[in-house]
Amino acid sequence: MMVVDRLLEERAAEGRPIRVAMVGAGAMGRGIARQLLRVFRGIRLVAIANRTVANARHAYLQAGATDVTEVHSLPELEAAIAGGRFVVTDDASLVCSSPSVDALIEVTGSLEPAARVVLQAIDGGKHVILMNAELDGTVGPILKQRADRAGLVLTACDGDQPGVEANLHRFVQTIGLRPLVCGNIKGLQDRFRTPTTQQGWAERWDLGLAMVVSFADGTKVSFEQAIVANGTGFRAPRRGLNGWEHREHVDTLTARYDLAALEASGGIVDYVVGAEPAPGIYVIATHDDPVERKMLALYKKGDGPLYSFYTPQHLCHFEVPVSVARVVLAHDAVLAPLGGPVVEVVATAKRDLAAGDALDGIGGYDLYGQCENADVVARERLLPMGIAEGCRMRAHVAVDQVLTYDDVELPAGRLIDALREEQARAFPQDRVVAVEQAAGGPA
Repeated sequence: MMVVDRLLEERAAEGRPIRVAMVGAGAMGRGIARQLLRVFRGIRLVAIANRTVANARHAYLQAGATDVTEVHSLPELEAAIAGGRFVVTDDASLVCSSPSVDALIEVTGSLEPAARVVLQAIDGGKHVILMNAELDGTVGPILKQRADRAGLVLTACDGDQPGVEANLHRFVQTIGLRPLVCGNIKGLQDRFRTPTTQQGWAERWDLGLAMVVSFADGTKVSFEQAIVANGTGFRAPRRGLNGWEHREHVDTLTARYDLAALEASGGIVDYVVGAEPAPGIYVIATHDDPVERKMLALYKKGDGPLYSFYTPQHLCHFEVPVSVARVVLAHDAVLAPLGGPVVEVVATAKRDLAAGDALDGIGGYDLYGQCENADVVARERLLPMGIAEGCRMRAHVAVDQVLTYDDVELPAGRLIDALREEQARAFPQDRVVAVEQAAGGPA
């Protein structure tokens, strides 16, 4: 950050701000717009694309913009940006192809539409910052491969817990320790939460209802930890992760983990419920040097062999502009897949499902998602949570049972399914071992 702020000040002084567009104008999108317009010199939010243009306009107006223009074509977009006006549109392809846009923030929380936008952005030569763990955890590896081939950066973002975990993992590794756990601290976990139970909370905080349900039922944390796994090579310790209830400070978690087991696994992703400080993240690491272990004890990190590091908060939209600067100015990804998927999120029945039922997907009444190692997912043909929406049940599945491809009929013609097939061809599961070895994991 200390490098980024200087570089942004230089861009602002030179009159050459980073030109970023955003797709999505929900609660997080509005927050990002406020930060970009009010706080971050050196970055200009030139355009917002959203299916409902009024919401995109509202995001700008709430952030203090006055000169907002709606456009319907690329020439109109280019003219408006050149004239210093802020742009709204319902056509995301315009901002993806615009030569006046350096990078794109994707913050819709969707799957199929977001996948299409990211591919268009890559084709248009744009770096992509994802505030969309669901998309990243479903087809992130193949989207990252597409971006690599184009010489572009595709990354998760600062502020969301995965990005904060990645930053702490990187810090701990940089100072010479060996990270073995990347974890997420949750305040609530109840896999049977639904839109009915969460409606009041969503309305209170002006958040999307499906997103709030996903937080509560564990789907969101599963996607978050899956993309951390894919970016570190760490595995899931078990289906659904440990997910312990831990009503103590996160520093005391070191007693719950076994060093030998962690080393044998090559490192794991995990989460806890109820620990302090919440809603933060933690990294547990070890050090092999006895002299440095003594110094860690001097610095109040304990006697080891496991040491706890934590960040007490994640500040969501407040931090996302930092990612834009990192990507454009330094080609520095916050968090991106190392290769093929290491951990996936699998669709699990939230209620008894009957043949003929059409599934409602993430944040609904039918399913919750939980982590499973990608080799198990492939071997057992488990259904990824990110493609479950719109599928129709072929057979009865009992509550808490993980669905398989054999249990459902996929909708025809979806891009997300084509990308899953491409990802499977690009990263056969016998190559997952190579990814883990590259990350220092098990052979």
